[in-house]
Amino acid sequence: MDSEEYVIRADEVRRVYQGGFEAVRGVSFAVRRGELFALLGTNGAGKTSTVELLEGLAEPAGGRVRVLGHDPFGERSRVRPRTGVMLQEGGFPSGLTTAETVRMWAGCTSGPRPVDEALEMVGLADRAGVRIKQLSGGERRRLDLALALLGRPEVLFLDEPTTGLDAEGRRDTWELVRRLRAEGTTVLLTTHYLEEAEELADRLAVLHEGRIAASGTVAEVVAEQPSQMSFQLPEGYHPGDLPPLAPLGVTRHEVEGRLLRLHTRELQRTATAVLGWAEQAGVELRGLNVRAASLEEAFLRIAREAGEGSGGGPDERNTGKRGGKIPGGLRGLGGLRGRKARAPRASVQQQSGPPQVRAPRADGAKEHSA
Repeated sequence: MDSEEYVIRADEVRRVYQGGFEAVRGVSFAVRRGELFALLGTNGAGKTSTVELLEGLAEPAGGRVRVLGHDPFGERSRVRPRTGVMLQEGGFPSGLTTAETVRMWAGCTSGPRPVDEALEMVGLADRAGVRIKQLSGGERRRLDLALALLGRPEVLFLDEPTTGLDAEGRRDTWELVRRLRAEGTTVLLTTHYLEEAEELADRLAVLHEGRIAASGTVAEVVAEQPSQMSFQLPEGYHPGDLPPLAPLGVTRHEVEGRLLRLHTRELQRTATAVLGWAEQAGVELRGLNVRAASLEEAFLRIAREAGEGSGGGPDERNTGKRGGKIPGGLRGLGGLRGRKARAPRASVQQQSGPPQVRAPRADGAKEHSA
């Protein structure tokens, strides 16, 4: 791969903790210049362990990592000034004002943006004189982002960037990320909000038990998940009265009373055939609902097929990393704000924001193969 095109590369990377626990088991992916790559996974999947290797906080037990053509662990001084990292939770001196905090970090950063510009970018210009202890949780998240952007990074690591933000704040952050990407910034995003990955990512990878279970564009990953078509069967009709389902791309169907739910990989073909049958038979399909597959459904399927719930890795808190619902992957901020890889981790506040991924409910519906 051309090092000028791919600015983040992980080749068969492994990470092993004391006691022999292998948190990352041969992970490989590459991120192109100017691309937004999302790393998804449940608790203990290995996101944090993987991205800490990319940031240079630990040395791989095997494989190779390159960021901007350099080893981020062995050549940290050449990588850190060109990268920015947004913490899942920052530890700011509560007595300083917002502007004083940014100014302090600017003094440790190569070629920083002006303080006013950094605050304006994240919507905190009018809060410059407010002390940190008086900021809301969402405002502190914006300050985290301002510090990550301070050094004009070529590569930006975003760890749960919209946790704690309201709907307007999330949309504003998304727009800022889009602008940065349009300007050529490469972004690696860890998030447990699948809507966020669906909205922003050019490509993504789903980690499970230290391995990549699926990867590709959002469309490619979602395409593996069947779409659904459901309707009420007319009185006196049964599923067997429909045209043969398997040739229409239907992989399975469920019957719950008179409700028929079809799972299909060829939604247009299935819908056309069923509607044609209904018109020819002169029947009305009440409660007709057609729904394309979503990233959430694809994520849940991938987790199930990869053996979700079969034990997996320990909660990431047990390996010295962050706690939280579904933790992200990075520590430290950008530029020269280095920390030792084994520095104590701050505890994480309860995450808020949009609902997290929920396991599918058991509705008691009978399931049949097509």
